[in-house]
Amino acid sequence: MRILLAEDNVMLANSLSQALGQAGFTVDCMHDGRSADNLLSTQDYALLILDLGLPGLDGLEVLRRLRQRRNPLPVLILTAHGSVEDRVRGLDLGADDYLAKPFDLSELEARARALIRRAHGHESTQIACGPLHYDSVSRAVLLHGELLPLTGRERAVLEVLLLRDGRAVNKAALSEKIFGIDESVNPDAIEIYVHRLRKKLDGSGVAIVTLRGLGYLLEARPAA
Repeated sequence: MRILLAEDNVMLANSLSQALGQAGFTVDCMHDGRSADNLLSTQDYALLILDLGLPGLDGLEVLRRLRQRRNPLPVLILTAHGSVEDRVRGLDLGADDYLAKPFDLSELEARARALIRRAHGHESTQIACGPLHYDSVSRAVLLHGELLPLTGRERAVLEVLLLRDGRAVNKAALSEKIFGIDESVNPDAIEIYVHRLRKKLDGSGVAIVTLRGLGYLLEARPAA
């Protein structure tokens, strides 16, 4: 899943981006509030991790503008230790959670996963579609109880479709959700990944179907 990290401390931002990337996220990183606000007005993200002390526009103003556009994107605020007033203001402006610095990376990753799940209506870490089961913590995908071998991109596409929970997602939206802004993307990339996934799911009791004009949908069906 693609997330935006808005953090002005370059060393911390690079460290967090690397750790979140290793945890399976695609991370776009901005170091000032105006750049973050511009991206949030044009790009589709699964989560915003927002430091409040940004130059240009501070984090609270970035958050205010996001909610003013009626964007329901989940927001995790990073705050200096003990800044209760900032946390309260952030939550009142529509932030979903906060984490005080310094923090443990594993907690940041866990909170990020939880916010993304809940934004899609999933409280449990286990998500299923027929015989296909996904664990959002380990990112393991099981098919009929057996580990399904997937590349990173294949897994990312499947995660998006599973989280959509029976709703179609078009090719452009899929591409936005898994590729970062700095990546050079083959126009046919999504079709290639969907084709590979269909071969791996063939006859299993779950399939990726194409709904004309709407996009791709993951659905359970009788096994062949």
